[in-house]
Amino acid sequence: MVKKFLILCFIGMSCCAKAQELNARVTIVSNQIRSSVDKKVFNTLQTALNNFLNTRKWSNEVYQQQEKIVCNFLINLQEVSDDNVYKATLTVQGARPVFNTSYQSPLINFQDGDFVFRYVEFQAIEFNDNRVQGTDPVASNLTAVLAYYVYMILALDGDSFSPRGGDPYFQKVQNVVNNAPDGRGITGWKAFDGIRNRYWLMENFTNNRYTMIHDAYYTYYRQALDKFYEDENGAREQVFNCLNNLNTLNTQNPNLMVMQFFFQGRWDEFIKIFKRAAPQDKARATELLSRLDVSNAGRYREELK
Repeated sequence: MVKKFLILCFIGMSCCAKAQELNARVTIVSNQIRSSVDKKVFNTLQTALNNFLNTRKWSNEVYQQQEKIVCNFLINLQEVSDDNVYKATLTVQGARPVFNTSYQSPLINFQDGDFVFRYVEFQAIEFNDNRVQGTDPVASNLTAVLAYYVYMILALDGDSFSPRGGDPYFQKVQNVVNNAPDGRGITGWKAFDGIRNRYWLMENFTNNRYTMIHDAYYTYYRQALDKFYEDENGAREQVFNCLNNLNTLNTQNPNLMVMQFFFQGRWDEFIKIFKRAAPQDKARATELLSRLDVSNAGRYREELK
């Protein structure tokens, strides 16, 4: 596996114990839940979900201990019904190491507001790729949503290390969507649930019309960020190649969800990349970034002048 070889180079080691894929941290925030609910339930849930993410084998790959992908899952509970059904937002963050540095570049920084699940203390936390829905769809939605984002993280990580390296995991993402729980109050899995949800993110990454997004991830991470230690100017040109690809994709297919997804939480990284660039490159970067990442256009214009 290309990724395994690269990270072994990063850390200068040739032999480590076999390990599962993730170094995940789940945090439950329950401040908005009424005081009559026993908060011990949330500690139990948090422990169970941490065990679920960090002990389950999510792929057939052999990951070394230092290869584990650092990721965070913040579940902010907003309300609970009498039948133990919770409404929440889920914030997912995952990062990927940059060669020859201690820096972790964000792979995903996304908030999902369509998160509904049933949880009774000590219920089994299980996920089956072949039976995503389960006997209780609302309870199954808890692990289905988490599995969706685990596979998304693995897919993005794979794309960042080799051309189309994430394809097997994007197929798993698609499988979760195709077989997702369907029940009262469950949203985010279907095209008509909204314009920026789990369905559309999967669709953008698996649609053959948008393959340029996969090239952009590989170029940005492997050919640009990983090369900064040896050729800063050449690496910046690769970032421009990435941005030009994204600009072409955006021009041909305006308002794709995946475009906003790529830039989410990355504005400060782009500013650091171009802060020491030549004036003409700063101007070129400002023009491209302001067009592609409109919500942060003011930051680019201010920081890269």
